[in-house]
Amino acid sequence: MSNSGSPPDGRYSLASITRPASLARVAIIGAIVVVIVAAFAWAGGFLSPHHLDQARIVHAFKEANGDHPGFRRNHEKGVCFSGWFEGNGAGTPFSHADVFKTGRIPVFGRFSIAGGMAPDSPAGLHSMAINFTLADGEVWRTAMVPLPVFPVNNAHAFYQMLVASIPDPKTGKPDPEKMKAFLAAHPETVRAFGLIKAHAFSSGFANDTYNSLDAFRFVNANGASTPVRWSMAAVDAFAPAPAKAPSADENYLFDALAQRVRSGPVQWHMIVTLGRPGDPTRDATLPWPEDRTRVDVGTMTVTALQTEGPGNCRDINFDPTILPAGIRTSDDPLLSARSAVYSADFIKRTSEPKTPSPVQLSASP
Repeated sequence: MSNSGSPPDGRYSLASITRPASLARVAIIGAIVVVIVAAFAWAGGFLSPHHLDQARIVHAFKEANGDHPGFRRNHEKGVCFSGWFEGNGAGTPFSHADVFKTGRIPVFGRFSIAGGMAPDSPAGLHSMAINFTLADGEVWRTAMVPLPVFPVNNAHAFYQMLVASIPDPKTGKPDPEKMKAFLAAHPETVRAFGLIKAHAFSSGFANDTYNSLDAFRFVNANGASTPVRWSMAAVDAFAPAPAKAPSADENYLFDALAQRVRSGPVQWHMIVTLGRPGDPTRDATLPWPEDRTRVDVGTMTVTALQTEGPGNCRDINFDPTILPAGIRTSDDPLLSARSAVYSADFIKRTSEPKTPSPVQLSASP
């Protein structure tokens, strides 16, 4: 994590976040991040039916991302991947899930960029979703992004931030004053944006590290429960995102990933962070202390990419509450909300007519 431009005492104020240059980045990040998280409160009673209904949120998404029937309402552009995960046994003291035993299991998943069908850009937020298929037929699904924390921690803030991030029709960009007003009312988001602003973002999919952000619980063979968060840490050397797109190609990030996979397998280490009593598990805006134990539990290897189409990752709901025995949800309220909206979105888009993905691979590596 880069701390360039951070206050020496590590605190972040509204003034430091809302300087003209910083405010522009906040508006950009806010517009991207909120599309990820705002939907999590869409269903399941997380919003008062008397004050905020599903139709208003759907309308806000349409204003933010455009209307693209048949595609996910967020992370619309993507490609499928396949490979395997090889557990090293280091996770078994904390979870009895078979995925952590020594051995190899197949995986598939999806790389995508948050938002709609916009051209790839350095500001695009990468995403990794994975399906682990265990030998006993169990499935584990997880969806991760390379942020250090979520920017908000409650359902109403989701919607408010989404509205503040909708582009002004006159400028085509979010109104900085609306974002400033939102931040003034949400000090927890100011704090979270301080961490996001200080975070170094990568140049592409293959050298990025993806974080669960939500807390979960591992349960071992003796029934002992441990709060955890996990990450997929890239083996490829980190390179920072450039100031501007290195190519005029609208899909240059996906093309670069395809070229990288053609040159050889791409790998990530799964790093599990073990929480301690008192570490926040309900508030994804709060990081855990840096001294928490981190355990490398195995390596995921991606060997091939596929254009999205019938029967592959396009038609999978990467619900983060689909967990094998040995992993449980925590008390983080975002998890059940994410599950509800992922299901609602899946049902809606699978009933709509399909058009080809805008990301077309010339050939599978």
